[in-house]
Amino acid sequence: QVQLVESGGGLVQAGGSLRVSCAASGRTVSSITMGWFRQAPGKEREFVAAIIWRGSSIYYADSVKGRFTISRDNAKNTVYLQMNSLKPEDTAVYYCAARLLDFATRKDAYDYWGQGTQVTVSS
Repeated sequence: QVQLVESGGGLVQAGGSLRVSCAASGRTVSSITMGWFRQAPGKEREFVAAIIWRGSSIYYADSVKGRFTISRDNAKNTVYLQMNSLKPEDTAVYYCAARLLDFATRKDAYDYWGQGTQVTVSS
């Protein structure tokens, strides 16, 4: 079992920045994929970004390319999502997730989920 805990959400004005964090514990391995998803009210949970722990390969959804940056800290077993140039449409609960196989963007391909952290972007 992998436990994931998100933090760092909050309220920010459009154009501002936030960094959300996901701390992992339990059965973690260096080859897993760590992903960020988000879910706005009334909408489906969608892929945002992912990082393959071994080698640090990175993938982004088109909607956040150039604005968001995913990174990791091996010593802390933590993945970060730096969100810049935030837009109101970025408002959502942001979830981190872990996949034990190869990279995927489908939410049902991920094995473990955190509880989420709310990010609200005001116009």
